[in-house]
Amino acid sequence: MQIIKSSLFQKFLEIIFGLSTKIGLNRTEPFNFNMSLTVGDDPEIVRVNREAFYNELGLTTEQIAIQKQIHSDIVTIVGEPGLIGESDAMITARKGIGLAISTADCIPIFIYDRKNEIIAAVHSGWRGNEKQILRKTILILFEQFNCSPNDLLVYIGPSICQKNYEVGDEVAKHFHRIYLKKIDNKLYLDILGVNKDELLNFGIQESNIEISSLCSYEEKYLHSYRRDGKNSGRALGVIAMKEK
Repeated sequence: MQIIKSSLFQKFLEIIFGLSTKIGLNRTEPFNFNMSLTVGDDPEIVRVNREAFYNELGLTTEQIAIQKQIHSDIVTIVGEPGLIGESDAMITARKGIGLAISTADCIPIFIYDRKNEIIAAVHSGWRGNEKQILRKTILILFEQFNCSPNDLLVYIGPSICQKNYEVGDEVAKHFHRIYLKKIDNKLYLDILGVNKDELLNFGIQESNIEISSLCSYEEKYLHSYRRDGKNSGRALGVIAMKEK
């Protein structure tokens, strides 16, 4: 099984983190090592895949909070594991609960407040960006959990890079021109840059932000909806705080 880790989070022994890839349990095309129940894969295979992935991280299915992602601005404060309903960001202060983000080109963002011991996980595609899902998550961390930007550590997982993210005018109109590049009359969106700048604008130190250099579209061992369409599976990224 191939799992992507965060070198930033690995410095903190109390944090569990990993992000799955297409490689695991010798799964084959079209879905490979898929974590989604909504792409047409066999539900029992998905259940086994998830359990194996969680176990590799030292967790079980019963410890995972998973949301139905709808490209919204809904942020859920999680007190118990399980399916939490429609949401695109989760926050918890509870140890032993894994927050799971599904992805296949959109940006998965994971946050740890090392002082207050709070974690958050955000699913940020262009629609979520337009609705300010990351901004709203951080504001909740500040206002309801008394977090400080100096204490926040952030990992941004693999996502589609700008040169492969062609968008139409209906998408481009929602973003400042500095995040758009025009090549041969086609527009390409730097959705990663939008999220990074949001974090920096909140005062989070750049040294406390780790950004994966992997492009989900280019790396064949990563799931990519833009590349594979209906044959694309989904990855899961999970963050949790260990129970003492």
